[in-house]
Amino acid sequence: MIASDIHGSEFYCRKLIKALSKEDADTILLLGDILDRSNEVAGMLNELNKTKTILCVRGNCDHQEDQEMLDFPIMAYYCLLCIKGRRILAAHGHKSIPNLSQGDIFIHGHTHVPTWNTDKEYIELNPGSVSEPRRGSPHSYLLLNDEGFTWKDLDGNIFHNSILWK
Repeated sequence: MIASDIHGSEFYCRKLIKALSKEDADTILLLGDILDRSNEVAGMLNELNKTKTILCVRGNCDHQEDQEMLDFPIMAYYCLLCIKGRRILAAHGHKSIPNLSQGDIFIHGHTHVPTWNTDKEYIELNPGSVSEPRRGSPHSYLLLNDEGFTWKDLDGNIFHNSILWK
């Protein structure tokens, strides 16, 4: 599961954790702007970290004080994954990105607006925002599975599906 921009919302963090459980995902990649110094959200995520793998990149609203509240690292600006021969670069989106190659996938948050762009040399995806979606978009996340990506709202409704590999 891939999500972004919780911004310290206890309500939406609970919904995200419930969706993670429903999806039976073993790993969540958080794309920054996590706590906004919320002790309650830090506690929820630290508890989740005991049973799930949490990967995280730093957003423009994440600070050292937030890191000190968490049991997993959040201060890296990028996360690079290689899945089924494809490079996936994850970042918050507020910093410039390195050069990407044909077929690479760039996943970011920051704008609070879902993006599903395949018109570039690389694929650009944004899951939208967990707590503060913009431009009429839903509270949402991306799910990465054996076929590709699925964009869903926090209630599990599918908005977009893409088969990237078989």
